[in-house]
Amino acid sequence: MKLSTKGRYAVMAMIDLAENSQGKPVSLAEIAERQEISLSYLEQLFAKLRRGDLVKSVRGPGGGYLLSRRSEDTPIADIVLAVDEPIRATRCTPGQPYGCRGNRSRCATHDLWEELGNQIYLYLSSVTVADVINKRILGTSGVIFADEQATQPKSVAAE
Repeated sequence: MKLSTKGRYAVMAMIDLAENSQGKPVSLAEIAERQEISLSYLEQLFAKLRRGDLVKSVRGPGGGYLLSRRSEDTPIADIVLAVDEPIRATRCTPGQPYGCRGNRSRCATHDLWEELGNQIYLYLSSVTVADVINKRILGTSGVIFADEQATQPKSVAAE
């Protein structure tokens, strides 16, 4: 399963907003530059995030966006769902009594993929914006990366 750019960019932008707002609005242009995301794409995402009550806009000079909730109270799943990104691993529509095969039956692995989607949703619901900012989500991948960084020779600046 792959999360589309819509969901990934929305999460990246919300993390950036939380890290950089410090109680004052942050412009989308600043976020776009730091995260290397198209400004027009961010505008579309933030319209959905605003409708999802995850951000609020501040108009006028020095305007921009603020989080609507504390970062500790903002699960990553809420961000992904607010931008209409489905969290699922099946081709079928969740909750439908029939499957996506030509004869409307479910494939043999339907339950496997449906449960994977459920687990992804549960995980993203358990991780907040604050967890990401404070690096409280590093699992095995973070340990492996840290180990690799520690064993890499340090580069010496040419004089």
